[in-house]
Amino acid sequence: MTLILGWGDPLQLFHEARSAPTARTTWHAMLAGLRTSSIWGGFGGVAEAVEVEFTPLGAYQCLGLPLHHLANGHTHPDEVLGAGWSARLTEQLISVPDWGKRWAVIENALARRLVDAPPPSPVVTEAWSRLRACHGQLSAKDLAAATGRGIRRLQVLFREQIGLPPQSVSRILRFQQALTLPPEASRSLADRAALCGYYDQAHMNRDFRDLAGLTPAQLCVLAERAVSRGKAPIEGRLANVFDH
Repeated sequence: MTLILGWGDPLQLFHEARSAPTARTTWHAMLAGLRTSSIWGGFGGVAEAVEVEFTPLGAYQCLGLPLHHLANGHTHPDEVLGAGWSARLTEQLISVPDWGKRWAVIENALARRLVDAPPPSPVVTEAWSRLRACHGQLSAKDLAAATGRGIRRLQVLFREQIGLPPQSVSRILRFQQALTLPPEASRSLADRAALCGYYDQAHMNRDFRDLAGLTPAQLCVLAERAVSRGKAPIEGRLANVFDH
């Protein structure tokens, strides 16, 4: 789950609907939930931004609302965190002279949100840890057996504290593994699909098209182009703010 606070030119998001032309929205501040569909975004000019990537359970604690309200969507942070929250924090980020101090500003702001915040359910914490450990290669039935809870109960808890049902979370985790598996770990795309728990390569290709909007081959081309251009990592990025 992602929080973006920026200044300069706004972030542009492009939404592709099957029955309508591509729609564009612009954001200086944005809060996005977990998604099971692709969306394109970028900056059209000069901009700086801080991007905070929450684990789902970290977001549940910090934001203090059922996360199904944010799933497959995005909103202005003030809708969740209070009127003026993003503007005040962005002004603080702009006023400090270097990125190290900016990290401290945003970490302190998020830490204040955690004071007296209720922890996530131990059942969800265990289920999330199990799914992460096996990269989503665990069926809903086996996950329920491992946690000692019924499938229906897990679905309710996941909807509230992660935003998506276990099956969708597993799908995202399998996709992430397929996306980040080192090239030398597999001899072919079919081999990669098998290693990542897909029934076959066609199923993996479908998930890539749904979750990234591109096929595995197209993503490989983009990655190779980025490496050949010597593209540097994005400055100003926090990853895994809460390690649940």
